[in-house]
Order: sequence, then structure tokens, then C-alpha cells
Amino acid sequence: MVRKIPMRQCTGCREMKPKKELIRVVRSPEGAISLDSRGKSPGRGAYLCPEAGCLARARKSRALERALDTSIPPEIYDALALQLEKEAADGG
Repeated sequence: MVRKIPMRQCTGCREMKPKKELIRVVRSPEGAISLDSRGKSPGRGAYLCPEAGCLARARKSRALERALDTSIPPEIYDALALQLEKEAADGG
């Protein structure tokens, strides 16, 4: 029997992709925002392609803020960009 591949939409480019190819940005119950590489952290999540361009588009359109239902300060976006670059370097 073939298993169904869970699909999620990137908040930056708005493309549907397999969940494993995307990085989850999570707002924890305490309100902290971070990247969730495992996809298992508790809290409200939104998905991004592991590319800086998608994060930039999501930032410009405020898509992450709408998806996570909270305002995101610029320093959090900068930290997410650095963490995204680090994970891309580790993974690739």
C-alpha cells in the first residue's frame, strides 16, 4: 500500500511541496518564534522553503505574521535568516 505524502504550502512562494522539504517556523505556546527542523515542536506552525528568497517574500507580504497570528519584530526575521542559512549549509 502506498503511503500518502503530506503536502504543505510555503508561506513565501505559495507552492505546495512535501512537508519534509520545508522548514517549519513555529510560535510556541509562550510566544517565542523559532525554526523547527524536526517538525514536532508544540505550537502554531507555518512552512517555508529552505531558501532566503522565500523568507524575504514572506517578510515583505507579512505572510508569516498572518500565519502565526502574531507580530514579528525585525530582529526575529534576522535571526530566522541566519538560522536558515546555517541549516542550509549543514544540510547541503
